[in-house]
Amino acid sequence: MTAGEDSGIAASTPFPFVRLPPNDSRQPSLLQSVSESSSLLMNSSEHFILAPSSRETQSSVSLSLAKAQSISPPGTPSLTNIEKDSVNSQRNSRSQDLIHSLTEALESGKAPVSSSTSNHSFITPDKSSSKKFETHYYRASLGEEANNSLGPELQVTSISKTSPDSNVQPAMIDTPVVSSNGRSRNRRRTDRSSAFANLRSPPLSRVREDEVLDRSTPMPSQTTDRRRSAIVTRADDWSHWVELAVNFSGLPPNINTKDVWNIFKEEGDILTIEIFDDYNGVLNGRGRVRFSPPPLTAFWQQSPYLANVERTQEKLSLSLKLLPPKRDFFCPSAVRPMIRYPEVMVSVPNFGAEDERFSEFPEQILTAESLDFGFMFQPTTMMGMYRTTSGPSSPLTFRLNLLRREIEVKFNAAVGKKPVRDQKYMFTVPLPQASVIYQVSSGKNSGLLLSLETPPNFYRIYDEADTHREGDTYWTRRNALFRQTDIVPDTKKLRTVSLTLKKTKPIIDIGRWTTYHFVFDMAKSSQGLYTMVCSALKDFNIEILPLPNFNLNTDRDLSVWEHIDQPLIKEENEPRTALEDLMRETVHPLSFPVRYQLEVCISEGWLNEYNLTKDFVDKLRELGDVRAQDLLELVSYNKRRVYNPMDIFDIIITRGSASRPRIPHYCTYVRSATVTPSTIYFSTPTVETSNRVMRQYAEHADRFLRIRFMDEKFQGKLNATEGESMNEIYTRIKRALNNGITIGDRQFEYLASGNSQFREHGAYFFCPLAHLGVEDIRKWMGDFQDIKVVAKYAARLGQCFSTTRAISGSRVELVEIKDVRNGKFVFTDGVGKISRFLAQMAASEVGVTTIGEPPSVFQFRLGGAKGVLTVSNDVKMREIHIRDSQYKFHAIHAGLEIIRWSQFSAAHLNRQLIVVMSALGVPDNVFVNKLKKQLSNLALAMTDEKMALTLLQKEIDPNQMTLAIAGLILDGFQRLREPFMLSLLQLWRAWSTKYLKEKAKIVVHEGAVLLGCIDETRTLQGHYYNLQHLREHEGEEERLRCLPEIFVQLSKGIDNKPQIVLGPVILARNPSLHPGDIRVVRGVDVPSLRHLRDVVVLPQTGDRDVANMCSGGDLDGDDYLVIWDKDLLPLEWNHDPMDYTSPLPKEVDRIVTTDDITTFFVNYMKNDSLPSIAHAHLASADYLPSGVKDPKCLKLAAYHSIAVDYPKTGNPAIIERSLRPKMWPHFMEKKYKPKEQIYVSKKILGQLYDLVERVDFVPEFETPFDERILNAYSLSEETLTEATEIKAEYDAAVHRIMAQHEIRTEFEVWSTFVLSHANQSRDFKFHEEMGAIAHALKERFRTACYEKVGARDFQRMGPFVAAMYQITHEAVQSTLKEYHNAIMMGELAHKARKRMTRNMPLISFPWLFPGILGKISNGELASSHGQIDSSIAAVQGDVKKTTHRKRSCTSTKVGVDDTLQTAEGLVHRGELLRLFEHDDEPSQNGKEAAVTNPYPHSVPELPEELINIDESLEHILTESATLPTMCGDVSSGSDLLGDLVKVFDASKLQDTPYEQQRQENIEQIGEDEAREFQTIDQANGIRNGDSQENLNGDVALCEGALEEVSIQFDEKPSLLERLEILLEE
Repeated sequence: MTAGEDSGIAASTPFPFVRLPPNDSRQPSLLQSVSESSSLLMNSSEHFILAPSSRETQSSVSLSLAKAQSISPPGTPSLTNIEKDSVNSQRNSRSQDLIHSLTEALESGKAPVSSSTSNHSFITPDKSSSKKFETHYYRASLGEEANNSLGPELQVTSISKTSPDSNVQPAMIDTPVVSSNGRSRNRRRTDRSSAFANLRSPPLSRVREDEVLDRSTPMPSQTTDRRRSAIVTRADDWSHWVELAVNFSGLPPNINTKDVWNIFKEEGDILTIEIFDDYNGVLNGRGRVRFSPPPLTAFWQQSPYLANVERTQEKLSLSLKLLPPKRDFFCPSAVRPMIRYPEVMVSVPNFGAEDERFSEFPEQILTAESLDFGFMFQPTTMMGMYRTTSGPSSPLTFRLNLLRREIEVKFNAAVGKKPVRDQKYMFTVPLPQASVIYQVSSGKNSGLLLSLETPPNFYRIYDEADTHREGDTYWTRRNALFRQTDIVPDTKKLRTVSLTLKKTKPIIDIGRWTTYHFVFDMAKSSQGLYTMVCSALKDFNIEILPLPNFNLNTDRDLSVWEHIDQPLIKEENEPRTALEDLMRETVHPLSFPVRYQLEVCISEGWLNEYNLTKDFVDKLRELGDVRAQDLLELVSYNKRRVYNPMDIFDIIITRGSASRPRIPHYCTYVRSATVTPSTIYFSTPTVETSNRVMRQYAEHADRFLRIRFMDEKFQGKLNATEGESMNEIYTRIKRALNNGITIGDRQFEYLASGNSQFREHGAYFFCPLAHLGVEDIRKWMGDFQDIKVVAKYAARLGQCFSTTRAISGSRVELVEIKDVRNGKFVFTDGVGKISRFLAQMAASEVGVTTIGEPPSVFQFRLGGAKGVLTVSNDVKMREIHIRDSQYKFHAIHAGLEIIRWSQFSAAHLNRQLIVVMSALGVPDNVFVNKLKKQLSNLALAMTDEKMALTLLQKEIDPNQMTLAIAGLILDGFQRLREPFMLSLLQLWRAWSTKYLKEKAKIVVHEGAVLLGCIDETRTLQGHYYNLQHLREHEGEEERLRCLPEIFVQLSKGIDNKPQIVLGPVILARNPSLHPGDIRVVRGVDVPSLRHLRDVVVLPQTGDRDVANMCSGGDLDGDDYLVIWDKDLLPLEWNHDPMDYTSPLPKEVDRIVTTDDITTFFVNYMKNDSLPSIAHAHLASADYLPSGVKDPKCLKLAAYHSIAVDYPKTGNPAIIERSLRPKMWPHFMEKKYKPKEQIYVSKKILGQLYDLVERVDFVPEFETPFDERILNAYSLSEETLTEATEIKAEYDAAVHRIMAQHEIRTEFEVWSTFVLSHANQSRDFKFHEEMGAIAHALKERFRTACYEKVGARDFQRMGPFVAAMYQITHEAVQSTLKEYHNAIMMGELAHKARKRMTRNMPLISFPWLFPGILGKISNGELASSHGQIDSSIAAVQGDVKKTTHRKRSCTSTKVGVDDTLQTAEGLVHRGELLRLFEHDDEPSQNGKEAAVTNPYPHSVPELPEELINIDESLEHILTESATLPTMCGDVSSGSDLLGDLVKVFDASKLQDTPYEQQRQENIEQIGEDEAREFQTIDQANGIRNGDSQENLNGDVALCEGALEEVSIQFDEKPSLLERLEILLEE
């Protein structure tokens, strides 16, 4: 074999190998043993090459694994074939076992010598030589027998690289030559904190003394090529391990990590310190210290080890023990399993060849010369803003850490002023964040260019000695890393300035300069190591691409800020230059809306401030505010970097939020921003449901800014931390809260936080006016001076920011009633009562369509009162009964506000519930069988309409989108394989499967999630301790009789009829961590409660309220899980519940200030341990034998309750160190935990996790659109153009929502089945939020379509909706054509598909009207007589614009002065509402007492005629409110209309003040909404042919009669509109 051929071997895929002593007589035996070990391989055609190489020394032999095809015994195989086929051989995972067997045979000397048989081919030496070295190759074919009698294990440590000219470095780094004393030559103690400290080969084992290199042996290439060495070493060769762990014992009980660090710091570089404790958390004097790299000496061999405790001067005698490594410190390639890389690959600084630390291993060094920070100015030009170089005092290192899957870069920066000092910094880039790295050349040097979309984490490196805290029992080297937000000359100056996107004179702008240019000196570096790093990056899905014509520009241009910001006004005593005066005269700021949207584009990275010139600003200003804002919204919507900003003026502008298309009256445009540690991201204004404060100050809506504080974009929510490593981040947050946020000439100040917003680290800011500041708004919100608990004060402020729908125009009488109490337990906590009449009014306002009955419970806000209101038959027409537990503070009356209402939602289990139920005796197979059935049903539903309908009707999500999808199936869209329909189904399956995998969210068909309320009749039996004791000794019947009782009536049960749940029922509330949280109760039928549906009614009798026993719940809006599935009934009933009494809150002895609130806000963020406690409980419950009943789990459950109440009490939950898990089950996916801390769980959650495979969601774009819709109408160009215009606006709005929440597809927005989002909220909460967002989006653009057509009926809307479908179809076909053309032109299919999916037009626009599309698709093109003509294929002629509107499609805000009748008198809107300030006799036996009005003369009497109107109206609305869906024949409808006419005849008092108060802002419900509700009823099996035909006739007659009434009594528009809505529903 020639030298050239040898070079070919080295250049192939790296080979693991072993090395033999010189002239080892076992070589033939070894190859015999190879053949005898052939069963370790996949087949007998694989071959090995044994290569004794004299490159390093004549005493070495390297064994490489290769695979050759059909190598004949006498011949020598071609090196080309070996090179090609070696990669395939490496993929054989069993080959590693053979390597180990070979090394074992070598070490033990037991490799047998076998005679040649048919199974053993002969071995032929093949010699060839070159000028540099001589190599002997041996070739052996493999037999089928294996010899298992091998000696002690040796480790394969490295691979051989036999050619100095090869540019490919093996994947396993070579190791230094080992001298006779077992230590590397010239090794001495050096600065271990340098990057070189981590430059260690994989774990090696020491060479036995009888096999040490013989120095007398000639070594021809010893001085020129040390890189070629490789050693077969023993497992106890600790000196070459990557990490080394030593256990110690004999410590005193008061020891801490600082003491241990001082004891062992002289021995080496300490990686971690852990002090052990017993089960109860008591320190036991034992612990472990880990070093990386290993120490210089085997200090643990000292017995005993003598040490001093510096803090106490105590002398210690310790026992030490070396621990064997638990892993091999290799990381397998993600795509080539046989390739294994070192966990850490690192470059080191160049200190010069004379430095002995590096003179021995020059080939393992990547010398990092410099690092540039900046941004991409043009596609191939980087604007360099700061450069750091490597030197003896300022090392620059580039480290690839495959264990943590990140790139780590350490550098120095000069900070401070007089004196300037060098400070050590580090930043880390997770590999998924770096999708592409470019290779660039800088003369003879190589460079890597890393450009990120979002900034990485930056750290300041502190002295390790200063990073130990008192009482710590665990310490890691990473404790010395402190997160950074700014690298500036003087951080003290930041404390008094507001936050802005623009940073003033930073050293490094962490948030904006996200492009990094590394330069490596290849003359002093290992080309092989550089190549290996690039190879590893490729294997972990990072593209390594060349970037030709790269240019580094360090000449800075002026940024846009110089063109739009006037220079700051100096103090009077500071002189100003003429240039500064001139700039103030020439710089003209942009208007705020344009400036804001420009900062949106800059903050998101679509525009760069240094690309924006004065010409750009001038042209933007020339467009005008509206067009400029719309244009910049389009730039943000396109989500592409614009390098030449003048190009954006060529974009065709469509209407955006600046053009102010009409939005629902209960919505508003909201500007929002995300503050991260390093920058701010502004978002385009989005439409959201408003709240009380924003409705009050609607004219100043652009002065509100909603803020959310998060970690860097790639990471999501800021998690609570211990210690001070995150203090810089919290200081930045406190700075924003104190100093505000500046955008242009506006400075926004902290106002308050909504309750859910607070938990998600959000707040509202407001830009003050001369006459209106944040304090003025807080004063309007209420009187909070009596509240001395800071946490409660903040919560009460947040109560005003709940997202609500205002019910205006109704006079309400408030009646104060007492709570039902028993000792410290409040049975009626948070629940009041409402009349049926007001409930129907509220339901009509929020758009709830029900059959006969309004929702039974509403979650509400009314002044300073909150909670729920239950519909009660004993409450008079306009009354609302409020309990004192519902009244929180004195507030300005702003009317009744509705948050949500009762409705059925499917029941699901989750991990917490399952682990508790399992501990209570539910068998594992019950959960497994339910999961398997659910997975099978989901798969079948993709093709089976019947199964899909069954699941969608039963597994109803909180937003009830499954019912909407069921309606599409009923219209035949699944059968036709319509692309939008199929995409929704696939998304629903992917969404369901995702939560099955991650949350064990198993659906329970015999169950529901319902709002809770109280039994006002006092009929239901409560929880009595004596009964619970008796039931344990009685039979089954008596056992049931002793259970607490509940009442549950579902509006649609079996056969779509109301169903009352009877018998034993599981009652729980999320989260449930304690075994007593899951209660077994008894469902009973109470006739007096049958008016309540889709709620769970709990008893108000007993020793303790049942709600409180369910995870400390109450009735102010909590959801309860109700399950009557007998399979899930546990063996153990009603474990003793936990005491959920909250600790006493922290109070202040003065008025709470804004600084108190903002300080608490930051402290909450830092100490919010709720997620970590929940994770610790789940891990402990799985790991500990007793599960949730273990004392540790019970303590964690108690801490969890404290953490839940933290936002109200101000008391954080700080868990004991003994409660922190040391082991984590695999299903929790703790990716960054050490492997030795992860175990495979065999308990129920582990079983469920392993059963589920995730399903990818791929939208269906290539299936054909519905031809029936495409061919239904002959559409004019005008109609198509109008539809196109609205679609452009709709698409932009959807893209804004997707961008704001980082949602991947439009289907997730439309359906609310979001697979991933910006980690801003918990998934369940976010699902509810998306429901409100999607509803507002759809209603907004439905209204726009109605206005464009001028009508809502099907005949006029049908053609327009078909046009919406047509233009969507054409856009999709155009994109598909481009995709197929790209395939034909040779583009890779997967790349073309990826690009196609990314650029595919949105297709959800026509599905704003699914009901109309269903009618068209099924041929229901109505004639003028309302009949169905299914034979019509197309309607000729253009769509005609209507000239007559039945009623205006828009709604206008009417000034209404709602009034509240209270015990103190009449309260008008805008007046302070005070309740429960009178002295009343306490109620007896819990029975409430209505408080009468002590000042009756203060209530103005209404005219008798008007009172009669109200009474008649009450009768109509409460008895026959939804006439069209309830009446059985036409005559009943006529009678009702006659009653209405009588009411109108009696109400000629048009000018009375009361009637003026009744006018309200109500929108009609259109054709499609009515159709949607009808479709939902279809999905639930309500509709049948005959009854529906009669119903259509009733509706037509009622509508006609109403038209006549409307003409005759047109002076009553608000009342008629409400009646019309009821009739249309």
